[in-house]
Amino acid sequence: MDADAADAAHEMPRIVGDALTASAAEAGSAWRFEPAERGLDANVIVLPAGDEIRTHTGPELDVVIVVLAGSGTLETETDAIALEPGGIVWLPPRSQRRFIAGEKGLRYFSVHQRKPGLSIRSRVG
Repeated sequence: MDADAADAAHEMPRIVGDALTASAAEAGSAWRFEPAERGLDANVIVLPAGDEIRTHTGPELDVVIVVLAGSGTLETETDAIALEPGGIVWLPPRSQRRFIAGEKGLRYFSVHQRKPGLSIRSRVG
């Protein structure tokens, strides 16, 4: 197989977004990792001042967040963790969490293994 054919057979590294400028004015997911064939999901999440992501139990996946801007608090089952720019936080699978944005809002990058899609299966027996 020649070099051109080998390159066409797989994805090549490339810039896929800018976490610092992605839809800064919007609340929620301001950017998503979108290639169809991927092993990771990634998002830039924006919470306006005082907004929150209510208490919930996370997925069956490890999640890592990197605080990009603003500040806030991550409440867990036993603790409150201050979130500041540059902070890298690991959220273990099925851990309880609540994000609360500070007075300047909160913007963070989240990455985890891709969640399996929903599928319909027939019931056997």
